[in-house]
Amino acid sequence: MKKNFITKLQLPILVLTICMFNSANAQMDAEQKKTMEIYGFIMMDAGYNANQIHPDWFDVVRPTKLPSFKNEFGTDGNFYFSVRQTRLGFKNYFQTPLGELKTHFEFEMFGTGVDAGQTTIRLRHAYAELGKFGAGQYWSPFMDIDVFPNTVEYWGPTGMAFFRNVQVRYMPIQGDSRLTIALERPGASADQGIYSGRIELQGVKPRFPYPDLSAEYRHAGKWGYVELAGIVRRMEWEDQNGVAPDLSGDATGWGLNLSTNIKIGKKCTFRGSALYGEGVENYMNDAPVDVGIKQTGVPSLPIEGVALPVTGLVGFLDINWNEKFSSSVGYSSIDIDNSDGQSASAFKKGQYAIANLMYYPVKNAMMGIEFQWGDRENFSDGWSTSISKVQFTFKYNFSQTFYKQ
Repeated sequence: MKKNFITKLQLPILVLTICMFNSANAQMDAEQKKTMEIYGFIMMDAGYNANQIHPDWFDVVRPTKLPSFKNEFGTDGNFYFSVRQTRLGFKNYFQTPLGELKTHFEFEMFGTGVDAGQTTIRLRHAYAELGKFGAGQYWSPFMDIDVFPNTVEYWGPTGMAFFRNVQVRYMPIQGDSRLTIALERPGASADQGIYSGRIELQGVKPRFPYPDLSAEYRHAGKWGYVELAGIVRRMEWEDQNGVAPDLSGDATGWGLNLSTNIKIGKKCTFRGSALYGEGVENYMNDAPVDVGIKQTGVPSLPIEGVALPVTGLVGFLDINWNEKFSSSVGYSSIDIDNSDGQSASAFKKGQYAIANLMYYPVKNAMMGIEFQWGDRENFSDGWSTSISKVQFTFKYNFSQTFYKQ
């Protein structure tokens, strides 16, 4: 009878085959693993406006929305309630042969644009990332979201670069230290100033022939990090009237943004940034226009568009007193070098300051009280005004993670 046995040559081959089979199965298992997180929070704000602000922005502090002349927005001293900060998001993670695929879809109830002042769905993120590449709507690399302080005021520091933009990005360095390069959706706004309403300007239309180019590099350590970001953008406008003078023109926008988080002991973190640029107001948290009108004094071409210089500063201290209490206090400002063709009431400078105390009674629940202040200064008519607010907030977080293989 023939015996069943494994020869010395067959044994290594069998072991190798089993190892390859197990490795293939492990790779297939890894590729099939999926994770989904559903998260968000319910947030209710109640507060008192001691002064005036545009009624669409009753529950935030935006210096650009403060009155540009006396009693522009009616009465002082109004109480408000809002749930517009309420948020819902979905994150998915898939293992693929090219690395981890991440998707991020998030929205909130804070209406802006045509929905300003409304409680309505507003897209925040619609973004996907595979390996070193990303695409969709996400934080612009020109901004640093980690500078945003632990406040309950929604809009945030006026002098901060803050923009979620549609983009494609490449991330050759990832991790705590990182390098990101992106092409972003272009766009800008202009102020016709003292020439607003002139027929000659009605036929001047914007043109954006190239995407905006932005980049960031962050160096991180145990002490925190420092980050330098930059942006270059092309803005053009074409006179389609077909008569003299031809008001077509162009401008190059650019900016640099230096930001940092510095740990001070075990309980404090300093968050700050300093920004300077021209024609980058579109990327700022609270700024009106990128391009203004300059008077040339030349009869054949009496006006021209120019990119407006802007300076933004942010400095906040976040303090964790203990497991139950935390605070944030700080100041931010934005300053625009207006062009001489802008109106006397054009926005020039905004200031923003807050101080708060947060209480976390149980896990996933927070209540807080915050003093908020904002100030607006006009270009050249001598007008300035401020707003003081006290806001009470109740916030309830939720999160659930699902695993599938």
